[in-house]
Amino acid sequence: MIQLDRRTAFRVFGTSAVAIPAAAASIPLLTACSDQPPKTQKPTGTPRIDVHSHYLPDFYRDALLAAGLSKPDGIPKLPEWSESAALDAMDQLGVAKQYVSITSPGVNLTGDLAAARALARRVNEEGTRLKTAHPDRFGFFASTPLPDVDGTLAEIAYAFDHLGAAGVVFETNFNGTYLGNEVLEPVYAELDRRNAVLFLHPTSPHTACGTLDSGLPYPNTMVEFLFDTTRTVANMALAGVPERYPNIRVIVPHGGAALSVLCSRIDALGGRQTGKDQPLRKALKQMHFDLAGSPLPDQLPALLRVADPSRIHYGSDWPFTPLTEVRSNAEALDNAEQLAGDRLAEVMRGNSQKLFA
Repeated sequence: MIQLDRRTAFRVFGTSAVAIPAAAASIPLLTACSDQPPKTQKPTGTPRIDVHSHYLPDFYRDALLAAGLSKPDGIPKLPEWSESAALDAMDQLGVAKQYVSITSPGVNLTGDLAAARALARRVNEEGTRLKTAHPDRFGFFASTPLPDVDGTLAEIAYAFDHLGAAGVVFETNFNGTYLGNEVLEPVYAELDRRNAVLFLHPTSPHTACGTLDSGLPYPNTMVEFLFDTTRTVANMALAGVPERYPNIRVIVPHGGAALSVLCSRIDALGGRQTGKDQPLRKALKQMHFDLAGSPLPDQLPALLRVADPSRIHYGSDWPFTPLTEVRSNAEALDNAEQLAGDRLAEVMRGNSQKLFA
């Protein structure tokens, strides 16, 4: 009898491995005879597709250090990342495929546009290398040198036409340029023309005087990332971006941040000023959401009141969220009453299979 471990099964059968019936999903695969040490933990029970995870190739880490960004956004240190570690983490989590992206602070590290363009190209080429080496395990969202619009349009074309990007990643602001700003209209027009996936990722909020000081002795990832996500999505909705560009499939991270609980307030005040009826609530029904972070017990129930359940996806935020914590979050989702029945399989993988089909 031929014996396959989970990683080999994913490589042999590809993403179809995540489409197995729910009853069969809990059947453990046989352990292969190999010289690799056994995993200390079995994979979590539900096969899943991860739309929110990150890669940190050595050259990108070096660029961060050279720019004085060894602790971006106030985090204690940059996490370790490698191709093999990513595959191991995926196997432990039951992740069939990961869509990776470069996280905050992106590729425009110093304001040097030529350097930002070059770094965007290099990380995108590394993304396609991962995708080519493991076509059933990795996809990637292309980075762009925003707020450089011309450079961004060129990189979007190259990433989609030559590198096979699954979408693009935008930070929630680019040196204070938020995503409802009219300067981005040519970029949105191009993404709309391509029916592109646009994955949003938070970064530290900016004011005219620079990075906003939260006043808290904690990394901006704790609170400010969620507020900046809320700020930029509200900005997009009130500026009418989803209405003008309905073909862009926007993924909002971290369970929609604070959007679900602030939706009525933003619609009341913003709608009064813009003359629009429920501009944010309508936009949220059109958008997609990932469940990276800590969606339970509070965020997921609130998110389901404003989001279309068929547009909610699994996300890990690995390696910036430690594997033990990611595993706990995944297991909590597997047992969440809000995802009972067929909805669990759809959120964990089915919705993503449709999004990237």
